[in-house]
Amino acid sequence: MAVRARLSTDGGSRGNPGPAAYGYVLESEDGHVLDARGEAIGTATNNVAEYRGLIAGLESAVQRGVDELEVVSDSELLVKQMRGEYKVKNETLRTLQSEAAELAAGLERVTYTAVRRAHNELADRLVNEALDAA
Repeated sequence: MAVRARLSTDGGSRGNPGPAAYGYVLESEDGHVLDARGEAIGTATNNVAEYRGLIAGLESAVQRGVDELEVVSDSELLVKQMRGEYKVKNETLRTLQSEAAELAAGLERVTYTAVRRAHNELADRLVNEALDAA
């Protein structure tokens, strides 16, 4: 039986670039939190922080044997780049997108959904807590 999960990711920076952090929440199909983390990453742009959150969350999903994953993010740019709808022009983001795509390829199925920030509350809070603690 396939292991299905939902990964809510977020990243942010105070200044662009500025102090940055990411957060993610990995939940099982029934809403049980399998893993959640917020981590400061030093100085980075908002988009780099978004990708770092996605990569960390994908690594967690792979480690936990998830087969099918719905990725939820309030970054329309990240979602559209991961779906292949937007080209990744920035070299740093291209490297991060490639790393994320490689991790995603290790799962049977990954979908990407863009949501409003209000629907990504816990991941957003983890970002802010990590920034406040840095």
